[in-house]
Amino acid sequence: MEKTKIMVQATISEGMDKVWDYYTNPEHIIKWNFASDDWHCPHASNDMRVGGKYSARMEAKDGSFGFDFEAVYDEVEPNKQFTYTMPDGRQVKVTFFELNYKTTVKVNFDAESENSIEMQRGGWQAILDNFKKYTESN
Repeated sequence: MEKTKIMVQATISEGMDKVWDYYTNPEHIIKWNFASDDWHCPHASNDMRVGGKYSARMEAKDGSFGFDFEAVYDEVEPNKQFTYTMPDGRQVKVTFFELNYKTTVKVNFDAESENSIEMQRGGWQAILDNFKKYTESN
């Protein structure tokens, strides 16, 4: 059975080097990797190489819920794209395009079966929008 693919994107008014760094560096990931202000990302690690592991802890600030988001890199092309696979076998591809000192980040991911497509797209888009806001204001 073929998995449903979902795509979200954002265009950040910054150059590629900064966008790549802020998207992949744990020092920055913990500042933007959550969908709403009542959540946070207290810890992240990122071994950005083929076979390397990405891990981020996402929690409600009130402590009511939290989870670890983990993946292993399949491909890494710095300042261009990377792909990773989550423990459940779903795959994600993130691509970066720069034009006129603006960088577009596109995230294509396999949907999961527990939540609606709209909910998944909305959550991933909210995180990407938070990334855009953080990157443009720092």
